[in-house]
Amino acid sequence: MIICPVCDHVQSEGEECDGCGKRFPGLVDTQEPVVVPLLELELTHHAGGRVEVESVPLPELDLTRLRSGPDLPAMAVPDLELTSAGATGAVPVAPMADLDTGRAPDDGVRTAAPLGAVTCRYCRHVQAEGLLCDGCGMRLPRARVAAPVAAKGRVAEGERVPCPSCHTPSFPGRACVACGTKVQVEA
Repeated sequence: MIICPVCDHVQSEGEECDGCGKRFPGLVDTQEPVVVPLLELELTHHAGGRVEVESVPLPELDLTRLRSGPDLPAMAVPDLELTSAGATGAVPVAPMADLDTGRAPDDGVRTAAPLGAVTCRYCRHVQAEGLLCDGCGMRLPRARVAAPVAAKGRVAEGERVPCPSCHTPSFPGRACVACGTKVQVEA
């Protein structure tokens, strides 16, 4: 599967994205461009650039290299204003009665999860089922319906179990094809 790096569109084949038109450089068969050296260009005579260069130190240059130990004693600057405050003492702390936290009291009513056809917020495609949009490949705002809990025990050979991370049906003991998480089966 090819995933577009620009719009995250998923497609099985092609040299460019069906969603945004981005060309996939690794998939396009292009020939290497022929590089012709310029005749007037001066070539470097040293391969690798690791040749020793003679340099004379400038006599007027002031060297400020630090020595290994401190050479001056620490001094206090009298004009420097210090911003550290002293002890404030015992200050009474009381909650503010008129502070608005911006939260309403909980009434216990919850919004129902959307079921049925869902409209993609990116491409406005209406889709009845699936977690990814068929139009653009983006995730749909859909609530997952909890699968009935199977009886604990061994999983039959070839039976798929949901991935613990993304809930994609996967084979136990292998990595999930969608997210790469190893799918474990509880014994």
